[in-house]
Amino acid sequence: MRLFFKWVFSLLIIAVTALGLWLYYPVYQIQQMKEEAVPSSAQASLSYVEYFSRVDQERLTHLAIGDSIVTGIGSEEQESFVNYFSRQLEEKTGKSVVLQNQGIPGIASTDLNRLTQNGEFDTHIKEADLITISVGGNDILQALALNEGDYRNIVQDFHSMQATFIDNLTSMADRIREVNPQATIVFLEMYNPLDKGHEYYSLADQLLPKWNVKIYEAARKYDHSIVLETTKVINSNHQQYLSADGVHPNALGYQALSDQMLKQLQQKVFVEVESA
Repeated sequence: MRLFFKWVFSLLIIAVTALGLWLYYPVYQIQQMKEEAVPSSAQASLSYVEYFSRVDQERLTHLAIGDSIVTGIGSEEQESFVNYFSRQLEEKTGKSVVLQNQGIPGIASTDLNRLTQNGEFDTHIKEADLITISVGGNDILQALALNEGDYRNIVQDFHSMQATFIDNLTSMADRIREVNPQATIVFLEMYNPLDKGHEYYSLADQLLPKWNVKIYEAARKYDHSIVLETTKVINSNHQQYLSADGVHPNALGYQALSDQMLKQLQQKVFVEVESA
C-alpha cells in the first residue's frame, strides 16, 4: 500500500510539472527570443528608425494588411495605429511617409493568405519599405462562432487552429519576401482584452502565449522583421485602451500601440544583410 501511494504521488508530481511546463514554457520562450543578443558588428549600429532616416530616398511607403485592427475599428477618430505610426515616423525621419492601408474588417488568416498568394497586394508590396500584418483574431472568433461559444471545443481544436494560422502567416511572409526582399515586416502579437474578472480570462491568458510564441518563431525566419508587443499595451491592466465592444482598441489604445511600435523600432538594431 505504501508503495502504491508513493507511485501515485510520483505520478502527481510529474503531471503537475508537465502542466506547468505546458502553461508557462511559452512565456519563457518568448522572453528568450526578445532578449537574444544582437550582432556587435559595425553594421549593427543603427536602429530601424535611424536606418529609415538615412536611407537615400525622400519618401517611405508603409503598407498595412490584415483585419479590423488595421482599419481602426473601435477608434472614435476612425484611425488605426498604422495611421498614427506613419505620422510619427514622418516626424522622426523627416521624410514623407505614405500609408497604404489595405485592411479588411473581419478577415481571417486563410482569406488574407489567399489574397496575398493571388497577388492582390503585389503592387503595394513592391513599393513598400515597411509592411505591417495584423491577422489571427478572426480565426479564433470564427472558431467560437462555429462552436457556438463552447470554449471546451476551442481548447481541443487549439493546436490544429494554430497550425493553420501559422501556415497562413508564413505563406504570406514568404510571398512578401519573394516580391520584396528588403522591406521590414512587422507582425503583431495576439492580445487578451478580457478583464481579470471575466470567466474566461485565465484560459485566454494561458493559451495566448502558446499562440504568440509561434508568431515569434515565424518572425525569426525573416531578416528585417519585428513582432509588435501588443500585450504590453492591451491587457487587463489597461482596460482604458479598449473601445465599447471590449475587443478593439479605442483611439487611446491605437495611439498607445503606435507608441509601442515606435519604441521598438527605435530600440531594435537594423542589421544590413549582405547580398549572396
